[in-house]
Amino acid sequence: MEQRISVRVMISVTAIAAATAALTSAPALAATAPIPASGEAPAAASGLLTTAAAPTTTSEEAPKCIRVRGAAACVGPDESDRPGISIEDTEPDKLHATVEYYLNGYLGTKYVIHNLAGEGEIRGSREVGKIVTFRAALYRGNHRIKVSRWKTALSDTKYPVKRDVRVTPSTARARSEICTSTKGAASMCFAEKNTFVFACDTGADQNQARAEYFVGGDPTARFEIHQLAGFNTCGKAEHGDLAISKYRASVFDHNHRVATRLYKYN
Repeated sequence: MEQRISVRVMISVTAIAAATAALTSAPALAATAPIPASGEAPAAASGLLTTAAAPTTTSEEAPKCIRVRGAAACVGPDESDRPGISIEDTEPDKLHATVEYYLNGYLGTKYVIHNLAGEGEIRGSREVGKIVTFRAALYRGNHRIKVSRWKTALSDTKYPVKRDVRVTPSTARARSEICTSTKGAASMCFAEKNTFVFACDTGADQNQARAEYFVGGDPTARFEIHQLAGFNTCGKAEHGDLAISKYRASVFDHNHRVATRLYKYN
């Protein structure tokens, strides 16, 4: 009896050893790389894919962007796909995307570009300073619905807009070809040789002057200059060789319109 049990034990041990050897001697090529928890393919397996999808611009050339759902505002150098400052509408809704920005660290003049073109469209301006502080926003009509945080970027542009904060309304009129005003409290002046626009506060009150205009005959982008520095000051914007096509001067108490004229066509 004891002899039979020993034989059975020896047979069982031999079988287990054989099975273990079979399991551990699988060919090395059958091993698979582990998949990361993120679900992305491992680097070794996706090397060709990532190489093919690599961006064509360097990090220095890539625009710096800030987003809110429905809008993306970017500042890019001349060599990027979005030079200057731009605003993209990214959602198919009834809101429109807007970028608000200050130039060269000066908070007395705020600039705004309203992108009225719809989803997937980009509007903007190449004329920016070396320093741009900007944010993206969403508007329904003239009411701001949503806004991102502020972001500051250095702009590598060949001909940056210089800070010009010493212009008075009388100086702006002397330097411009066309001017319009609203109830003696705000004026808008511009010239169209290397086009520039002034928005001037001409009233000693708590309200702000605002220039609202379109350039190059494009009705899908509205530009604004908000002059926040107070009485007898002007804010200036530049637009290269794009002519002003429609314009008006307005007076605002924060975001409440106090006075305005009908748009004029140039």
